Amino acid sequence: MAKALESGADAVLLDLEDSVAIAAKAEARSLVAKVIDDAAAAGVTRSGPAIFVRVNATATGLLDEDLAAIVRPGLDAVFLPKVESVSEVRNADSTLERLESARGMKPGAVEIVLMIESALGVYRCFDLIKASPRVASTCIGVARDGDLQTDLGCSWSIEGTELLYARSKVLLDTRAAGKAWPLDGVFSDLGDEEGLIKDSTLSARLGYVGRTVIHPKQIAPVRRAYAVPEADVAYYQQVVTEFEAVEKTGAAAAITVNGKLVDYAMYQRAKRVLDLAKLDR
Repeated sequence: MAKALESGADAVLLDLEDSVAIAAKAEARSLVAKVIDDAAAAGVTRSGPAIFVRVNATATGLLDEDLAAIVRPGLDAVFLPKVESVSEVRNADSTLERLESARGMKPGAVEIVLMIESALGVYRCFDLIKASPRVASTCIGVARDGDLQTDLGCSWSIEGTELLYARSKVLLDTRAAGKAWPLDGVFSDLGDEEGLIKDSTLSARLGYVGRTVIHPKQIAPVRRAYAVPEADVAYYQQVVTEFEAVEKTGAAAAITVNGKLVDYAMYQRAKRVLDLAKLDR
């Protein structure tokens, strides 16, 4: 876990869920809490990656113990897995609020990222996001042979056809709920970098802004796949510059740039792409 903080990732996701045996849950909580404390004491939480923790799902009965152990200064968010009901989100929000108050933390300091990993979670996604202002975004579970594929009963392919609707709906619901950071889930084949890039490129085309990874060697290929191409950056910068120049004159609300129509909708799109491109640098 300590090495993960030096991996160059934007965030580190410490795990209390599926990678931890039931008998080891208590020890894992103590280890995660120590990493958060050590990172905060060393100033890592101010200058390094964000620190997230994937807790256990509400249905396991382990969530309250997880939160009691890890909510402390330095924790940025919890990933709430297999979420399917509004009550789950609200209960997690309430517990976080109580723990933040008891530990002298700013209200709302710990955000929630919803892990959408079932058919019901996909179906209810918008309502789940709106259940609490603490919800920052979503992360869809698209791993091969993972929970979502199992629940849907579908096949899996590198073309992504089988999970395309679920990915698209979660993306749409996340954006409709006003959240700017829809995340895709892991690509589990560590030996298939070509597949990782292909799958991440499809994800980026759909509108996802990043994904979780399971090994440091996946960071660079994923960053490349989600990065805004330089040609697009140059074009959209030209769009913004030329549109704003004309707008100041009051002469028109639409222009052409390189033969393409640009009105206010295209101008807003250009600014959004440039904002996203800044995150790549």
